Amino acid sequence: MLDLRRRQFITLLGGSAAAWPLAARAQKSMPVIGFLTALSEAETSYQIIPFRRGLSEGGLVEGQNVAIEYRYADGQYERLTALAAEFVRRPVSLIVGAAPPAALAAKVATTTIPIVFIVGLDPVAAGLVASFNRPGGNATGISLMAGPLGQKRVEFLQEFMPKASAIAMLVNPVSPDAVPEIRDVQAVAHANNLAIRIINASTSAEIESAFVGLANSKPERLLVGSDPFFVLSRAQIAGLAAKLGVPTIFPFREFAASGGLMSYGTSLAGAYREAGVYVSRILNGANPSDLPVVQPTRFELVINLKTAKALGLDIPPTLLARADEVIE
Repeated sequence: MLDLRRRQFITLLGGSAAAWPLAARAQKSMPVIGFLTALSEAETSYQIIPFRRGLSEGGLVEGQNVAIEYRYADGQYERLTALAAEFVRRPVSLIVGAAPPAALAAKVATTTIPIVFIVGLDPVAAGLVASFNRPGGNATGISLMAGPLGQKRVEFLQEFMPKASAIAMLVNPVSPDAVPEIRDVQAVAHANNLAIRIINASTSAEIESAFVGLANSKPERLLVGSDPFFVLSRAQIAGLAAKLGVPTIFPFREFAASGGLMSYGTSLAGAYREAGVYVSRILNGANPSDLPVVQPTRFELVINLKTAKALGLDIPPTLLARADEVIE
């Protein structure tokens, strides 16, 4: 009887020992997503929610059948190259490049690991893909069309103050978005005989200094660029713009929700959900070179009526009627 129990115990132990390497191998084979962002952990948390929703649409659930490792640059773009290199050395199964600086850092770091990006600039002009319909390499993703929308934002400011003759534009000079955004806004400004003044800021201190300069010159209208550092600093920028008392338009709803006067652009939450869908498709076997870059089909005009009233500004009824959302 004792020998039988000993044999059963040894058999059980041997079975457990055999099962352990299998479990370890199964855990090791779980795909790992490297999520690279130019923003902070706190700022990224609300974007991760729709991203996970997109993953789940493809049957992937973090911690169950896919792992995600996060790297945050906290607005310090110079860190992104080293963070992307970490993912390549690991190596991860796929890299998400959240915002242009992160996407470009990932593209430089690897030509073999699949990349899914979320960018505002033209991904073809930036060298991320060969074309929108046939990316042709290891990268594809979501384009927010932030640059071309600058023209539309100028039009909304024109509707707000049709007799104004000048506009100021706040941009981050170290951002890949800056040049194409400036070019597009300058084109519409020149077409409408508007003088345009470009204000540069890439740190919180420079944002403060920029608004001190704007207060001294009191621009008639202000447009804020779509750089991710500005998204990170949106409460500061929206507060300074409100203090300035000048009609200001921002690129995303998040600015209006933080007290900005109005915003026009695509939904960031929708873009991150779409990115999650693309990640799940690639990890389930799709080739990124065959997945067309997703372009938004819907844009939202958000007006913060509370801010307008605090500034003593009257929103034109025609503009108010076109708003997708009014914050009161």
